[in-house]
Amino acid sequence: MQRLSSRPVVALFIAALGVSLQALAANDAATVTSFVEQRREQDRETALAIWQRAEVGYKEQESSQILQQELRDAGFDVKGPVAGIPTAFVASAGSGKPVIGILAEFDALPGFSQAAVAERSPLKGQNSGHACGHHLFGAGSSSAAIAVKQWLEQTRTPGTIRLYGTPAEEGGAGKVYMARAGLFEDVDVVLHWHPSDSNDASPNSSLANRSAKFRFHGQSAHAAGAPEQGRSALDGVEAMNYMANLLREHVPQETRIHYVVTSGGSAPNVVPDFAEVFYYARHPDPRVLEEVWARLMQTSEAAALGTGTRVESEVIHGAYSLLNNHTLARLVDRELRAVGGVKYDAAEQEFAQKLQQTLMRQSKPLGSQEVVQPLRPRQEYGSTDVGDVSWLVPTVGLRTATWVPGTPAHSWQAVAAGGMSIGLKGMEVAAKTLARTTVALYKNPKVIREARAEFEAARGVGFKYAPLLGERDPPLDYRDPPAGASGRE
Repeated sequence: MQRLSSRPVVALFIAALGVSLQALAANDAATVTSFVEQRREQDRETALAIWQRAEVGYKEQESSQILQQELRDAGFDVKGPVAGIPTAFVASAGSGKPVIGILAEFDALPGFSQAAVAERSPLKGQNSGHACGHHLFGAGSSSAAIAVKQWLEQTRTPGTIRLYGTPAEEGGAGKVYMARAGLFEDVDVVLHWHPSDSNDASPNSSLANRSAKFRFHGQSAHAAGAPEQGRSALDGVEAMNYMANLLREHVPQETRIHYVVTSGGSAPNVVPDFAEVFYYARHPDPRVLEEVWARLMQTSEAAALGTGTRVESEVIHGAYSLLNNHTLARLVDRELRAVGGVKYDAAEQEFAQKLQQTLMRQSKPLGSQEVVQPLRPRQEYGSTDVGDVSWLVPTVGLRTATWVPGTPAHSWQAVAAGGMSIGLKGMEVAAKTLARTTVALYKNPKVIREARAEFEAARGVGFKYAPLLGERDPPLDYRDPPAGASGRE
């Protein structure tokens, strides 16, 4: 009797097991996707409630409470305030490892009041607007976290899902204070997303950033009757700005330096005894940024010396560049492609066409919101406080088409699209992708280990985290006018 080889049988068993595992993974993804879909109307109401309030960084009291209450109602353990920030919170559900964190922002930008219409139309009595779509960010991330909690409970899968309510990304560096407080120490992976005009999971980097307000103090006097008795604080600001502009020629070419005069005096016939200028400096490498910043500090001191004034500086915020993780990016890209892009109905198409006519440069055609962009790393020139988180724990993000193709961030057009169905559809794409990615991480601990290994290699041996903003307290009043200033920031 011929003896049968066991190898074909084993191979068939392994193949069948592979198919079975794939089916289970697909079922998990479908389940958590359906949980997001079931929340559609509630998530839209949440996003629009935050959009209507449009609270700026560190002032997002109502927006933060809306998200916190939604998470409590879903059974999360919510702790807040945290890290010395009244609007920051952490919401947790589940238990044990792995711990997956999802970031949620909700701050608006000053000066971007806008109705949800396709022409410039500021809202009466409102100054701010969600020109970067953080109302969608906060609501979409919360939706994903709640869906994952439901999945963990239904499948009895061990693990912790954690939603971080992170205020004041726009210049306030809220996440840096949360990172400095150790709130990410036990986290295995952090996910985030951001509104955009297209769908993209590419592992893009950013610029490290530090900002400060330089306040010059002089001596007031009658500008015509006794100018010799005055020392102009505005002269100090102008002298600093002149030297900083000369400095641009002699810094690495990737450097960005920009400023705005926030206070320059009250009347031409009075020598200003107070003036203030607000500076940002950026570079891809935090170490190079430190060198550039030291030179910028010297220009302020020289300006004060040359004008007979006194200068003091207050660091407002600082953020690391994003540390990419290609292992995680490939996983997010896979899930984003499975979810797909955003399809406009006839009314949305008409809105989009009208809005595109107001853009200075239509860089992307209508229809690009329906596809997922190729996975390709790029150096980007903005900054985000997500950077600090990415140097503490493996971190990955994505962008979805919440705005009409071609729309830049920090524009009234972004506010308009974010306040109607176009933005809400893009938010749902993000929530589904975050939820599916999180479930995939719980089911595949090998990916978490590979992401950690890549993270450690990219960070380098002996890395020690030191926030670029130092040991200062959160600048809860950083959008308020400075003492002695006559105008608003």
